[in-house]
Amino acid sequence: MSTYGPSSPPDDATQVEPEDGGDALFHDRASRHDAQKKQREKRRNRRVLVAALVLLLVPVLAVGGYLVWLNQIVSSNIKQEQLLPDVPGPTNDKGETIEQPTGNGTNYLLIGSDAGPGRVGGRSDVMVLVHVPEDKHNVTLIHFPRDLYVSIPDHGKNKLNAAFAFGGSPLLVQTMQNLLGAEIDHVAMVDFEGFKRMTDAVGGVEVKVEEGSTGNGVTFTEGTMHMDGETALIFVRQRKQLSEGDISRGKRQQAFIKALMLKTLSAETLTNPVRLKDFIDAATSNLIVDQDLDVGTMRSEAFAMKGLRGRDVRFITAPFTGFGTSPEGASIDIVDEVAMDSLGEAIRTDMVDDYQD
Repeated sequence: MSTYGPSSPPDDATQVEPEDGGDALFHDRASRHDAQKKQREKRRNRRVLVAALVLLLVPVLAVGGYLVWLNQIVSSNIKQEQLLPDVPGPTNDKGETIEQPTGNGTNYLLIGSDAGPGRVGGRSDVMVLVHVPEDKHNVTLIHFPRDLYVSIPDHGKNKLNAAFAFGGSPLLVQTMQNLLGAEIDHVAMVDFEGFKRMTDAVGGVEVKVEEGSTGNGVTFTEGTMHMDGETALIFVRQRKQLSEGDISRGKRQQAFIKALMLKTLSAETLTNPVRLKDFIDAATSNLIVDQDLDVGTMRSEAFAMKGLRGRDVRFITAPFTGFGTSPEGASIDIVDEVAMDSLGEAIRTDMVDDYQD
């Protein structure tokens, strides 16, 4: 009888696993195969998911990068200066501070000037108070004629735009606040060249011309007229050619600002990356804002008003009773004191919609 070592099976011997061992081996191998297959599928699925996420994120990152780029343009272009007064205001004739209700909207003073760089001694040619109500559902722009004869702190009575010449934006703001009894929250100052560039950046604007005129090689006819930057600049500068001089010019400035505002907030501009970038660059390269107006506030306010339509924008002129002559012999616009008080109260209480000019 031959004996076999534990590791030396006979040549003709067939190795047999214990009972049911063959099936167990088969199932074990099948399980390992399934596990490997599932692992490969998981890896493939992860690759597909990563690829999908990349495809989704590319446009998002592109938009994000574009917005960052726009933000950098705005931040580098805009200049901040001391445009608001240090003194509390507004005050009444007795020098007492007039209390302002909370939640009464926001008032922006837009100052336009032809004085050029530095604006030393220049007078403000455009003074528009923009009232944005708390609910943002509409906007009222109030034109203040430059010849309004008003009290200027520490300078007696003079034309309103003289306040800018005497003490820059802070004195102009203080003067207008006292005139209205309503606080001005922010100031934006731009020269006329900035208006020209903004107009060209959005491809021109459609402006309603209420009174025709001819001058500087351009004829303006009544009705809606397409204007490029140069034409718009002539349009808002003309005064002697118009029936009511500075008052008529103010109405033209209002019509132009409305046209530019609506074109800027239109889908045609907001959905065109190149046009939007050009406009933002043009608008901010000539812009000076007050020390408290930051880029984030401007951006959020613009987005809050992006749905504005023509019917949501109202223009009025600060009230005056007629024309006169100052003791120094200058032509002036005489303030309607009663109506001005009513306008100030409407602004102060966020009830401008109910004000009848």
